[in-house]
Amino acid sequence: MMIDLQRQAERFGTKVNYGLVTSVDFSVYPLKVTVDEKDTVLAETVIVATGASAKYLGIPSEDTFANRGVSACAVCDGYFYRGKEVAVVGAGDSAAEESTYLSKLCTKVHLIVRRDEMRASKIMQQRVINTPNIQIHWNTETDEILGDESGVTGVRLLDTKTGKKSEISVQGFFFSYWP
Repeated sequence: MMIDLQRQAERFGTKVNYGLVTSVDFSVYPLKVTVDEKDTVLAETVIVATGASAKYLGIPSEDTFANRGVSACAVCDGYFYRGKEVAVVGAGDSAAEESTYLSKLCTKVHLIVRRDEMRASKIMQQRVINTPNIQIHWNTETDEILGDESGVTGVRLLDTKTGKKSEISVQGFFFSYWP
Protein backbone atom coordinates (compact mmCIF):
# COMPACT_ATOMS: atom_id res chain seq x y z
CA MET A 1 0.00 0.00 0.00
CA MET A 2 2.83 2.41 0.86
CA ILE A 3 4.37 1.85 -2.58
CA ASP A 4 1.03 2.73 -4.20
CA LEU A 5 0.81 5.89 -2.08
CA GLN A 6 4.35 6.86 -3.09
CA ARG A 7 3.60 6.30 -6.78
CA GLN A 8 0.49 8.44 -6.54
CA ALA A 9 2.41 11.25 -4.84
CA GLU A 10 5.14 11.05 -7.49
CA ARG A 11 2.52 11.34 -10.27
CA PHE A 12 1.64 14.74 -8.79
CA GLY A 13 5.25 15.91 -8.75
CA THR A 14 6.44 14.84 -5.32
CA LYS A 15 10.16 14.13 -5.17
CA VAL A 16 10.99 11.32 -2.73
CA ASN A 17 14.39 11.42 -1.00
CA TYR A 18 15.91 8.74 1.18
CA GLY A 19 18.36 9.46 3.98
CA LEU A 20 18.65 10.50 7.60
CA VAL A 21 17.52 14.05 8.29
CA THR A 22 20.22 15.51 10.53
CA SER A 23 18.95 19.10 10.80
CA VAL A 24 16.22 21.43 9.61
CA ASP A 25 15.84 25.18 9.31
CA PHE A 26 12.20 26.20 9.33
CA SER A 27 13.02 29.89 9.88
CA VAL A 28 13.71 30.40 6.16
CA TYR A 29 11.60 29.84 3.06
CA PRO A 30 11.89 27.62 1.19
CA LEU A 31 12.43 25.33 4.15
CA LYS A 32 15.91 23.87 4.46
CA VAL A 33 16.49 20.21 5.32
CA THR A 34 19.96 18.71 5.75
CA VAL A 35 20.22 15.00 4.93
CA ASP A 36 23.08 12.78 6.12
CA GLU A 37 24.89 15.91 7.39
CA LYS A 38 25.91 16.90 3.85
CA ASP A 39 23.07 17.25 1.35
CA THR A 40 20.73 20.25 1.59
CA VAL A 41 17.19 19.95 0.28
CA LEU A 42 14.98 23.02 -0.18
CA ALA A 43 11.27 22.36 0.15
CA GLU A 44 7.99 24.26 0.19
CA THR A 45 6.52 21.64 2.52
CA VAL A 46 8.05 19.18 4.97
CA ILE A 47 6.07 16.38 6.55
CA VAL A 48 7.51 15.27 9.90
CA ALA A 49 6.48 11.67 10.59
CA THR A 50 8.21 10.49 13.74
CA GLY A 51 5.95 7.56 14.50
CA ALA A 52 5.09 6.33 17.96
CA SER A 53 6.27 3.61 20.23
CA ALA A 54 4.55 1.61 22.90
CA LYS A 55 5.22 2.17 26.56
CA TYR A 56 6.22 -1.26 27.81
CA LEU A 57 5.97 -2.32 31.43
CA GLY A 58 9.19 -4.33 31.60
CA ILE A 59 7.63 -7.63 32.65
CA PRO A 60 8.78 -10.90 31.02
CA SER A 61 5.32 -11.92 29.82
CA GLU A 62 5.19 -8.94 27.43
CA ASP A 63 7.71 -10.70 25.19
CA THR A 64 6.27 -14.15 25.84
CA PHE A 65 2.85 -13.17 24.49
CA ALA A 66 3.87 -10.58 21.88
CA ASN A 67 1.63 -11.09 18.84
CA ARG A 68 -0.30 -13.73 20.79
CA GLY A 69 -2.59 -11.42 22.74
CA VAL A 70 -0.25 -8.55 23.63
CA SER A 71 -0.52 -5.55 21.31
CA ALA A 72 0.40 -1.89 21.18
CA CYS A 73 -2.25 -0.92 18.63
CA ALA A 74 -5.96 -1.25 19.26
CA VAL A 75 -6.83 0.07 15.80
CA CYS A 76 -4.47 -2.46 14.19
CA ASP A 77 -5.39 -5.51 16.26
CA GLY A 78 -8.71 -4.73 17.94
CA TYR A 79 -10.74 -6.61 15.35
CA PHE A 80 -9.11 -9.89 16.43
CA TYR A 81 -10.70 -9.45 19.87
CA ARG A 82 -14.22 -8.73 18.70
CA GLY A 83 -16.68 -10.24 21.17
CA LYS A 84 -13.96 -10.88 23.78
CA GLU A 85 -12.67 -9.25 26.96
CA VAL A 86 -9.50 -7.18 26.82
CA ALA A 87 -7.35 -5.02 29.09
CA VAL A 88 -5.73 -1.66 28.34
CA VAL A 89 -2.99 -0.26 30.54
CA GLY A 90 -2.57 3.49 30.87
CA ALA A 91 -4.25 6.66 32.05
CA GLY A 92 -3.59 9.23 29.32
CA ASP A 93 -5.51 10.24 26.22
CA SER A 94 -4.09 7.33 24.21
CA ALA A 95 -5.30 4.76 26.74
CA ALA A 96 -8.70 6.44 26.96
CA GLU A 97 -9.00 6.55 23.18
CA GLU A 98 -7.97 2.90 22.78
CA SER A 99 -10.40 1.84 25.51
CA THR A 100 -13.36 3.61 23.93
CA TYR A 101 -12.43 2.24 20.50
CA LEU A 102 -12.18 -1.32 21.85
CA SER A 103 -15.47 -0.92 23.77
CA LYS A 104 -17.26 -0.90 20.40
CA LEU A 105 -15.73 -4.27 19.47
CA CYS A 106 -15.30 -6.10 22.75
CA THR A 107 -17.74 -7.31 25.36
CA LYS A 108 -15.71 -5.72 28.16
CA VAL A 109 -12.64 -3.51 28.43
CA HIS A 110 -10.62 -3.40 31.65
CA LEU A 111 -8.70 -0.12 31.94
CA ILE A 112 -5.76 -0.52 34.33
CA VAL A 113 -4.84 2.80 35.96
CA ARG A 114 -1.90 3.04 38.37
CA ARG A 115 -3.21 5.97 40.40
CA ASP A 116 -6.59 7.18 41.64
CA GLU A 117 -6.95 9.56 38.70
CA MET A 118 -6.34 9.68 34.97
CA ARG A 119 -4.00 12.03 33.09
CA ALA A 120 -6.33 12.08 30.07
CA SER A 121 -8.19 15.25 29.15
CA LYS A 122 -11.49 15.75 30.97
CA ILE A 123 -13.51 15.00 27.83
CA MET A 124 -11.67 11.71 27.29
CA GLN A 125 -12.10 10.77 30.94
CA GLN A 126 -15.84 11.38 30.68
CA ARG A 127 -16.07 9.22 27.56
CA VAL A 128 -14.39 6.36 29.39
CA ILE A 129 -16.46 6.77 32.57
CA ASN A 130 -19.71 6.97 30.57
CA THR A 131 -19.01 3.83 28.53
CA PRO A 132 -20.86 1.00 30.27
CA ASN A 133 -18.59 -1.86 29.19
CA ILE A 134 -15.36 -0.19 30.36
CA GLN A 135 -14.36 -1.11 33.90
CA ILE A 136 -11.67 1.09 35.42
CA HIS A 137 -9.28 -0.58 37.86
CA TRP A 138 -8.00 2.36 39.95
CA ASN A 139 -4.74 2.17 41.95
CA THR A 140 -3.78 -0.94 40.03
CA GLU A 141 -0.64 -2.16 38.28
CA THR A 142 -0.11 -5.10 35.98
CA ASP A 143 1.81 -7.75 37.92
CA GLU A 144 1.91 -10.29 35.10
CA ILE A 145 0.19 -11.14 31.83
CA LEU A 146 -1.09 -14.70 32.04
CA GLY A 147 -1.48 -17.23 29.27
CA ASP A 148 -0.67 -20.55 27.71
CA GLU A 149 0.32 -21.88 24.29
CA SER A 150 -2.85 -20.38 22.80
CA GLY A 151 -1.95 -16.87 23.98
CA VAL A 152 -3.14 -14.44 26.64
CA THR A 153 -5.75 -15.80 29.04
CA GLY A 154 -5.69 -13.19 31.80
CA VAL A 155 -3.87 -10.55 33.79
CA ARG A 156 -2.67 -10.65 37.40
CA LEU A 157 -3.24 -7.23 38.95
CA LEU A 158 -1.64 -5.63 42.00
CA ASP A 159 -3.63 -3.17 44.11
CA THR A 160 -1.11 -0.40 44.85
CA LYS A 161 -2.88 0.62 48.08
CA THR A 162 -3.44 -2.77 49.70
CA GLY A 163 -0.81 -4.92 47.99
CA LYS A 164 -3.51 -7.49 47.22
CA LYS A 165 -3.21 -9.44 43.97
CA SER A 166 -6.17 -10.49 41.83
CA GLU A 167 -6.71 -11.97 38.39
CA ILE A 168 -9.04 -11.05 35.56
CA SER A 169 -9.78 -13.16 32.52
CA VAL A 170 -8.95 -11.41 29.22
CA GLN A 171 -7.91 -12.57 25.77
CA GLY A 172 -6.11 -9.37 24.75
CA PHE A 173 -3.76 -6.92 26.47
CA PHE A 174 -3.05 -3.48 24.98
CA PHE A 175 -0.38 -0.92 25.83
CA SER A 176 -1.14 2.72 25.19
CA TYR A 177 1.17 4.85 23.05
CA TRP A 178 3.51 7.61 24.03
CA PRO A 179 5.82 9.80 21.95
